[in-house]
Amino acid sequence: MPIKTILIVDDSPTERHILSEMLASAGYEISTADSGDEGIERAKQLMPDLVLMDVVMPGTNGFQATRALSKDEATKNIPVIMCTSKNQETDRVWGMRQGAHDYVTKPVDGPALLAKIAALG
Repeated sequence: MPIKTILIVDDSPTERHILSEMLASAGYEISTADSGDEGIERAKQLMPDLVLMDVVMPGTNGFQATRALSKDEATKNIPVIMCTSKNQETDRVWGMRQGAHDYVTKPVDGPALLAKIAALG
C-alpha cells in the first residue's frame, strides 16, 4: 500500500517545518505532533500511513512512543521511521528493537528519506 499520509512527531518547530515542507512538496499529506504523547494520540486518531519519530523530546521520548505504537493493537501496523540527531549504533539498534522500521539521522538527507518512504510503500 503506497504511503500517502505522514505524521511527523518532533518537539522542534524548525524540524517539523523542514520535514513538512520537504514531504508536502513530494506530494504527501502531513500532520504534526510536538511530543511523544501527542504523537501517540494523533497516530491513533489519524491512522497515518507512516510516522516520522524524533527521539529526544521532553516527557515521552521517541523510543517510548515508538514502543507504545508498535505494541498497541490499533497502531502496530503503522511503520515508524526514527528521525533523530542520535547517531550512535546503540541508538539505532535500540530504536529498531522498539519497533521502528528504519532510522535516519539529522540533518536529514531529503532524497535518501524519500527513497526510504517510497520503499515502504
